[in-house]
Amino acid sequence: MESVAGRPGGHKGASRHAPASRHGPVAAVASVRPLWWAVSALLVAAAVVVALTRRHELVNAVDLIDDVRLPRLLVAAGFEAASLACLAAVQHWLLSAGGARIRLRVVGAVVLAANAIAGALPGGAAFAAAWVFRQFRRRGAGQVLAGTVLVVAGLLSGLSLFVLLMAGVLAAGSSGPVAGVRPVVIGLAAVAVLVVGVAAGLFRFPRVRRRARRVWRRIGLRSRRLWDIEQALSHLARQVRTTRPGIRPWLWPSSLAVLNWGFDLACLVACVWSLGLAVPWHGVLAAYALTQFAGSLRLTPGGLGVVETSLTALLVLYGLRAEQAIAVTLLYRVLSYWVLQPVGWASGLGLTLSRGHAGPDADTSPTAGPDTGPTTRPGTSHTTGPDAGSDTRSAPESAPESLSDKGPDGESTPDSRA
Repeated sequence: MESVAGRPGGHKGASRHAPASRHGPVAAVASVRPLWWAVSALLVAAAVVVALTRRHELVNAVDLIDDVRLPRLLVAAGFEAASLACLAAVQHWLLSAGGARIRLRVVGAVVLAANAIAGALPGGAAFAAAWVFRQFRRRGAGQVLAGTVLVVAGLLSGLSLFVLLMAGVLAAGSSGPVAGVRPVVIGLAAVAVLVVGVAAGLFRFPRVRRRARRVWRRIGLRSRRLWDIEQALSHLARQVRTTRPGIRPWLWPSSLAVLNWGFDLACLVACVWSLGLAVPWHGVLAAYALTQFAGSLRLTPGGLGVVETSLTALLVLYGLRAEQAIAVTLLYRVLSYWVLQPVGWASGLGLTLSRGHAGPDADTSPTAGPDTGPTTRPGTSHTTGPDAGSDTRSAPESAPESLSDKGPDGESTPDSRA
């Protein structure tokens, strides 16, 4: 599952969101274009045509589904639930690292609701981002922190999906539909390793950070948006180093982001297993990752039509018969999309009716994030609130995290900007 913060169903990766600026993610709603509605209508029409012309395969697929092993299907549902739990844990960790005290179960409800919103309308990810932003703000997260959590969760989700794609392409071997993209994927992997190495250097070594700060400040002086991004990311990085210095703490949310996709993949594999079919191990990972990238284009609500067509075609290319691939795809989409829609809308209704309020330590100013003092240790997927840990540590350095202390116009500015 991707975060909204990007899976086609809406809950993974999120989607790629910009940090909250003057208007936050709410402004993203205005970017939803009418063209998406036209594309959605065309794809739905194409799906109807395919259904009519492939009626025989559809009938056979329904016959296969009639013989599904229910206990195995429940295992698949459990994997999907675990995927959502990992996604919620990523955002909970980031919020806790930023000083916001929001319980894990509340974050989980927000994730479920955002997934439903993102999968309901063309451009639903923008509406979902705005809604998540408001929910985090209602519950005590600062404006900068709420926007930054969406950005970082989306980045972790996208990077994790790319790792799975790279592994899938390598596992598929030199033959098959993805053989031609192996050099491209390997090249992109090298670039990703370089970027991660640079990021690690910036995080760990003060001298490298100071030099990068000077370069970034010159760039930021020419762009208000880059300045806002700098301040948002610096704020979260400072909070993380205050509570858990070093790079090692980031291994936990990064692992959760990978598990988010991994459990969703396990759901797909379990759907194949529940039908008594042989799993095409050599290609299932590549088929899954490519399908998720296609769905992330968000041409239709929840990737409807795009995900089904892509996954079915790729499973056929990797050895399943057409009716088998259709049956697997239908089961997978029922668990990863259709079942989650009513659950998500119910969660959203409950959150909307509940009394969200800022915590006693939350900064409620419109332009600043939470207090930058020591906070509780970032939560894990097994915690339910700020009491899960209270180990606080002093930052190893005295405020080296802000890349600059002056705004683009040269005047002194707060550490976090709206």
